[in-house]
Amino acid sequence: MTHELKQQTLAARSQQLANLVTHCQITAMNGVQLGAEAGMTQLRSVLERARSNRASVYVIGNGGSAAVAGHLVNDLVKVGRVRAFTLHDSSLLTCLANDYGFENAYAQALAQMALPGDVLIAISSSGRSMNIRNAAAQLWGKGGTVITLSGFAADNPLRALGDLNVWVDSSDYGMAEVGHQFILHHLSDLLAPAV
Repeated sequence: MTHELKQQTLAARSQQLANLVTHCQITAMNGVQLGAEAGMTQLRSVLERARSNRASVYVIGNGGSAAVAGHLVNDLVKVGRVRAFTLHDSSLLTCLANDYGFENAYAQALAQMALPGDVLIAISSSGRSMNIRNAAAQLWGKGGTVITLSGFAADNPLRALGDLNVWVDSSDYGMAEVGHQFILHHLSDLLAPAV
């Protein structure tokens, strides 16, 4: 951690997060900017359609992004009533990584499990993780819908692989992960059925 970060107050870091989330960019596959609220509406529609069709939603990430993925699955199942799964069970992930290489582990799981109409939510702070990118290509090739969340460089390769792409302007892993978590938590809350 840099000296500058150690000196920042909680209020200053909270403001950075608020700015990061407020100024996130959501784009379509062709790179067209949708705007935050219009983009959230489209993300919600994708997941509502998956729920209505009983399609599966797979959520993947590495490291801290895998933790974000796991939390999102909890929220999608409990709050959004969506069929959602992670793919980072340690036995499955290490089996597939051992046989096909880590860069192909998620893609191999999706090759066996995913069906046309399923959804993949692919989370990578840098947008450069090859295993996440290969999984996105796999699901898209099977006729599914891909949602990406990334940060770091605005032209990161993952951002070009989703039908809908959420990008946060941060090169700090922690801030990117927390920004993604906040956005995804908001999205799952939008899915809550009216009581």
